[in-house]
Amino acid sequence: MMGKTTFNNDFFDRLGHSSGITALLLEKGEQVAANFRANARVDTGEYRNSVVVSVKSAARRNVVLVTAMDDKAMVLESEDGALARALRSVVSGG
Repeated sequence: MMGKTTFNNDFFDRLGHSSGITALLLEKGEQVAANFRANARVDTGEYRNSVVVSVKSAARRNVVLVTAMDDKAMVLESEDGALARALRSVVSGG
């Protein structure tokens, strides 16, 4: 018979907001952005150049957002999925 497991939520909250974890997330976010910029479709370059990486603090952890700020970003992403491909490439180690 196994005993009851209790998680120290305060520890995980501190870990999720720590500078080391945030730096690791930023590094991965920058890799996604760089992969996107290297492979995005270019007409005027506005879409490719509009990608920004930012940190958002949530209740239990920091998150990194890779966002295309161009007005056409949603339409272009729905057509070719360049940001999604960039994320998959970084996640898979490619």
